Amino acid sequence: MSSNSTADDLCAPDDNLCIVLEHMQAVIIVPTLLLLGTLVTLLALCLVQYCPEEKRSQVSPFQRSSYRRSSHRQHLQGIDAPAGINPMEHEELPMSVQEEQLTVVPTLAAVPKVSTERQHGAFSQVTVLPQSFSIRPDDTTGLYRARMDSRDVVLRVLKERANSSERQHFLGFASFVSGLGPHPFLPELLGVVSVQPPPMMVVEELQHRDLLGFLWRCRQDNAGVESPCDITEKKIFSMAEQVASALEYLHSQSCIHGNIGAHSVLVGGDLTAKLWGLGSAYRRTAQAAASPGDGEEKRKWQAPEVLSRRGVSQSSDVWSFGILLYEMVTLGDPPFAKINETELLQHLQRGKHLKRPTGCSNSLYSVIRACCHWRPEQRLSTSELIRTLHEAEKSANGSTALRASEPLDIEKYLKEAGYAERHNYAVL
Repeated sequence: MSSNSTADDLCAPDDNLCIVLEHMQAVIIVPTLLLLGTLVTLLALCLVQYCPEEKRSQVSPFQRSSYRRSSHRQHLQGIDAPAGINPMEHEELPMSVQEEQLTVVPTLAAVPKVSTERQHGAFSQVTVLPQSFSIRPDDTTGLYRARMDSRDVVLRVLKERANSSERQHFLGFASFVSGLGPHPFLPELLGVVSVQPPPMMVVEELQHRDLLGFLWRCRQDNAGVESPCDITEKKIFSMAEQVASALEYLHSQSCIHGNIGAHSVLVGGDLTAKLWGLGSAYRRTAQAAASPGDGEEKRKWQAPEVLSRRGVSQSSDVWSFGILLYEMVTLGDPPFAKINETELLQHLQRGKHLKRPTGCSNSLYSVIRACCHWRPEQRLSTSELIRTLHEAEKSANGSTALRASEPLDIEKYLKEAGYAERHNYAVL
């Protein structure tokens, strides 16, 4: 017999209290126990699910990433700063190749920030590094020489007065350079400090700094019998091949340099040449048309199609490379010295070209002409350029040092090179 019939038998039909008491166990107590059991089970599942995650979150992002990358990365550990630089400690950002598409404008969020406590003393002998030649001071960054891990480095420091846009540009450029990866003829990026102000990039220092300043010093030192910076034509082919190798690598990374010249090449103590001056390549890749420093490319180094605003290409980099060779063989003379930069395109349209410098061999001048064809498709490719330079080096003169026809006149150079007030000669 059912419980309903039992309750009916025990209780009068109108005795509601009796009926409720009889049904209490089935209707109230059992469901309540079931509900409590369900809540206890859910609570246990939550503890199992979230407690391990909380413990894992206590491991810093740097600890997780260091398991994968610590074997091949040097760390920045702070700075003993002179007056003018804020002391930096407990902050570091070892750079790694970025996974993001380089066509996207980098933002502050795109640059990972890593914080870990470090001891002082990784940097020593920090001194201001004067620029070789500056028309307009750089208001956003300062250059410093320092020692880190028994090697010379250059600190490119963002100044305190930089605004958020300039900070974003600075960190985006650091991320861009890191994303290019290592190459023997690109300056090595050793790291970036970004969390604790001021942000800075740490790049290897090359003893002779920029090639243009080095060529000018060679021009001045050539008064001596055995100048330590004498350059022969053989050395030109060797250094040019190194720069061409770096350029070919950039092109393989879908990166057009756009600003090749002696001002954008760095020279080591053993006369190793490394291609730098990547600011315009970053602005173009990031599509940051209004980035700081925009429009600083030198017109007399640009290919005709760039002068006529038809865009840059790998072939226009090869044209600029030909101008670089001209600078090297003349020990830093400006190209098209007698032509006003506003008239250069018309000059080239009439079939004119760079004249052969005094003391330039047929083989070197033929490479210059092969790079500076009017039609882009007729210029050498970077792979052809490397092979041509390599073959020419074998028979080049390695004993006779190059000499300049006249001493350096800075004011004359500025006028003939087409520098304007917006230009700032600084590659780091």
